[in-house]
Amino acid sequence: MLIIIVWNFLNQPGVKDLKGDFKEISFIRNEQNDGPVIRVYAVTVSGEYWHEMQQYGDFMPHTKYGNTKVYFFKDSDPLPIKLTLLEPQVPQKFQSACLAVYEKNGMSEVSFRKHPFK
Repeated sequence: MLIIIVWNFLNQPGVKDLKGDFKEISFIRNEQNDGPVIRVYAVTVSGEYWHEMQQYGDFMPHTKYGNTKVYFFKDSDPLPIKLTLLEPQVPQKFQSACLAVYEKNGMSEVSFRKHPFK
C-alpha cells in the first residue's frame, strides 16, 4: 500500500510535463504575512503554447485572498530581471515582449490574457 501511495505522489502531473520548456526568470513576493500575499513571476516559454501557459499558472502557489500573477515571455526576447509589486509590474521596455499574463485573484478567479500590453 505504501508503495502505491509513494508511486502516485511521485507521478503527479506538474510543470515538467508541459510543452514549452518553461523557466522562471524573476519572482517577487511581498513580505506581509498577516494580509494578502502577492506573488509576481516572469517566466520564459519556447513558443505560443497558450493552453500550457494557463496550466503553468494553475500550478503556481496561491494563497487564499492573495494574488498570483505570471507574465510569460518568449525565451528569445529581452527579459525583465526585476519585477515590482505595484502596477506596472513589468518595466515598460519589456512590456511589448510579453506574450500573456495569468492572474489568480483574492477570490481565486482566474484570468488569462494574451498580449496584455498591446
